[in-house]
Amino acid sequence: MSGTLYVVATPIGNLEDITIRALRVLREVDVIAAEDTRRTARLLHHHAIATRSVSFHAHNARARVPQLISRLQAGANVAVVTDAGTPGVSDPGLELVQAAIAVGIAVEPVPGASAPIAALIASGYPMVPFTVYGFPPSRSNARSEWLKRVCLIDHVFSMFEAPHRIRQTLQEAALYFGERQIMVARELTKVHQEFIRGTAAEIVDLLLEPRGEFTVIVGPRTNVKEDNNLSVTDNDVVREFWRLTDSGQASRREAVRLIARGSGRTSKDVYSVIERAKKLVE
Repeated sequence: MSGTLYVVATPIGNLEDITIRALRVLREVDVIAAEDTRRTARLLHHHAIATRSVSFHAHNARARVPQLISRLQAGANVAVVTDAGTPGVSDPGLELVQAAIAVGIAVEPVPGASAPIAALIASGYPMVPFTVYGFPPSRSNARSEWLKRVCLIDHVFSMFEAPHRIRQTLQEAALYFGERQIMVARELTKVHQEFIRGTAAEIVDLLLEPRGEFTVIVGPRTNVKEDNNLSVTDNDVVREFWRLTDSGQASRREAVRLIARGSGRTSKDVYSVIERAKKLVE
């Protein structure tokens, strides 16, 4: 008889944010498939759990999934956990669940902490409907195209971002989100938890030395146009150019380059827009 795959939510920061059921399951299963065994070891040690764990992350998923499925088919019970929160978002948990379903193995969810839901609760934005995204693409062109698409979503949605990319992502997002309100949650449930509210452009100016883990909640669109035009207006270009240069965040040349990359326009086109705007006020 096959074992059961338990999909176990773990704390996103505070080690007390775990259910009694999750602790029991982690104690009773034969093995824990963990995204980072060192990080999971701290959780297990805190709750005096001695269950053996094996690494299961994006870089070894191709080999690890068949191994775990074989153990399940042989009758072992397996728990899969991510570094923080619920497996399946920006980790290979979903791949293992799909493989288990494909061969008829029982999948048992053990719900608990979720960074997008925790941040959404604190945002004050409407909770239904709500779309959860993972990390934006790391490559600049792909990220710009991604931001173009998601900015058309009328309702509230979430995304994650790394500390070394959060400012750049928000700078580009400012071109597409405009005055749309967002909330950036930093270090959720931890000692230095922080909620920063405003437009993307306003929040960039507050994140001078970003540290920690970031969950971004984008509020609902306002003044939605029927034509769903994807283009960044000339006014958006001019406003972002002066914001970058007046704040000292970028030289004139660097500002033109950043805006071109973020808006999908050529640097020559952005430069022409800026020059036309300057002539209007001379």
